[in-house]
Amino acid sequence: MRFLHTADWHIGKKLHGFDLTAEQDFAYEQIRQLAIDEKVDAVVIAGDLYDRAIPTEKSVTQLDDMLIDLNLKQHFPILAISGNHDSATRLRTGSRWFQATNYYLNTKLSQALTPIEFDDTQFFLLPYFEPFEARQYFEDDSIRTAEAGMIKLVAAMQEKFDPAKKHVLVAHFFAAGSEHVDSETQVTVGGLNAIPVDLLVPFDYVALGHLHGKDALHAARVRYSGSPVKFSVSEATQQKGVWIVDTEPFKLTFKPLTPQRDVRVLKADFATLTAPEFYSQQQQDDYLAIRLTDKRVIPNVMQALREIYPNIIELERADGPVETDGAVAQIDPTLDPMTLMTKFFEQTTDSEMTPQQQAWAEQTLTTANKEA
Repeated sequence: MRFLHTADWHIGKKLHGFDLTAEQDFAYEQIRQLAIDEKVDAVVIAGDLYDRAIPTEKSVTQLDDMLIDLNLKQHFPILAISGNHDSATRLRTGSRWFQATNYYLNTKLSQALTPIEFDDTQFFLLPYFEPFEARQYFEDDSIRTAEAGMIKLVAAMQEKFDPAKKHVLVAHFFAAGSEHVDSETQVTVGGLNAIPVDLLVPFDYVALGHLHGKDALHAARVRYSGSPVKFSVSEATQQKGVWIVDTEPFKLTFKPLTPQRDVRVLKADFATLTAPEFYSQQQQDDYLAIRLTDKRVIPNVMQALREIYPNIIELERADGPVETDGAVAQIDPTLDPMTLMTKFFEQTTDSEMTPQQQAWAEQTLTTANKEA
């Protein structure tokens, strides 16, 4: 059997306030074409279809369009699970008729023990779960970690193994030995939910979701597909894509995806960044994290840079705080406290407050006034 392994679509995700709908549609179109070109027998989506438990109407429509296209129009069986970002209850709405179109979506731990069978392969679809769910299902009070739950689950799955078939686990968790990046919600506390890779040895392949980089884990038959779109600056150097998995003979092939707008870090001084001979060589509409090497104050620096690079997601001084000539700024004592704080912030950081910073500042001033 041949299948495509993807995960962590995070439909509805924003990048520092920028809407990623177009980027996610662009990535999906490549995934669909790869499924067609590679003649896969099924598409695996290992969790986090949405970015939040209560997705917007726009996000629901976007994901529906993708799944209808993939399953009903292109006729690919879909094997999917809920991730920690998904609402299992909302995601399973309509699931009673999904299997009639070969769309298999598991959102409950108990469903993972009923394999989905194809010609030579059994798929066990294990959604993201908390230890208490395993504790309740197995009626075993000793289960206090996801690892303990997985020991029970793997043993129960092995009882369902058909020795004449290959066995694939689709799951969404943090495998021991893998690494997080900024855009991944931490679902571990002191390693509570880390699953040792050794527990997964009984399976011929484990298709994981949760971590956004394919290189987060290099076990021979346990892999993260990574997300199809970059969701943070920490993912800037990652190559996004999907795995094409052949079960017999076993073979893994990574197929890269091309971003519509890339996430990149630009490190240079202001003069270089604003020089036509430099920026004409750049993809100016990429999502950029600017690392300024200047030490001097640059008036309206963000506004000036955004006239050239409209999608700046971060602006930081690469070499520490701004150096000034020591002159004392003139302060108008008649200004209200919030305006004074805003001006002070702009003078000291050489950037404007974000809406979140403004909200924090207003809350702090309100608290200070009450205590005065």
